[in-house]
Amino acid sequence: MSESPENPQQPHVPRPVTPGTQASFGTYGGRPVSFVRRGTRLQGRRQAAWAEHAERWAINVPRHVANTSVHPDYTFDATAEFGRHAPLIVEIGSGLGDAICHAAEQNPDTNFLAVEVYTPGLANTIIKINSRGLDNVRVVEANAPEVLATMLPEGSVSELWVFFPDPWHKSRHHKRRLIQPEFAELAARALKPGGLFRIATDWSNYAVHVRDVMAGSEDFENLHTGERRGPESPLTQVWQSGVESVVGGAPVREGRAPVSTEHTGPNEGVDETGGWAPRFEGRIRTSFEAKAHEAGRMIFDLCYRRR
Repeated sequence: MSESPENPQQPHVPRPVTPGTQASFGTYGGRPVSFVRRGTRLQGRRQAAWAEHAERWAINVPRHVANTSVHPDYTFDATAEFGRHAPLIVEIGSGLGDAICHAAEQNPDTNFLAVEVYTPGLANTIIKINSRGLDNVRVVEANAPEVLATMLPEGSVSELWVFFPDPWHKSRHHKRRLIQPEFAELAARALKPGGLFRIATDWSNYAVHVRDVMAGSEDFENLHTGERRGPESPLTQVWQSGVESVVGGAPVREGRAPVSTEHTGPNEGVDETGGWAPRFEGRIRTSFEAKAHEAGRMIFDLCYRRR
């Protein structure tokens, strides 16, 4: 599924944009997307795993306007794919597959779908699937909003997970953040009534952004409204510690000066709103999250229920 170069002898003719696809939201053709697609080349164990097992574990979706797009006529049939009726949990941005494979191992009666645009990450996930003997995980290389908009049947998802999305710190890049009002609408479409939308981030500015976006959605209710506010709020603790503004939340290497992100949002002193969920016990502590803890950053969990 790697991208092939265009034929230089043929002029580029834009494909028609189909309503409902991510392209219709203006995310192709040089317009904003929520991710920067890193290298897609596979080597060594990843290449071997992909060549041998991708046909079994990777969903081969028809493309539309890009090699991470999903043709709007395609619908994922989870019952046929997994060979059973079971709750479906979808993780957006599954990375190297640590969280979803651990969850699948702990919940064999649940089906899991890992959505990622980083091919080496999907190959790593496939390695974990095989080494642990899992048969309840599938992976798909696809742009998440299209997965939610057309690929997944309406009301087919029991839980949707977005753990540690790219924070896009700079103000001019906030439009690239994955969780926006439009994304909340797509999440509501895919989730069944009563389904859960779990989100985690290690950056306070993004956490507040998510809380604001979700507060404006009529489709979701915060399961922890008003909880963990005041001194107990992780936001208050970040503001009072100054960890993000002082060192940018990253460990300072010996011989180097601290670097601030300068994009931590306004410091109000005390967070009187709250609404933060306790840490989701079903999320394994990955190396990525461990680095956030090592840097002194707080982890913000949010959990919403589809009305």
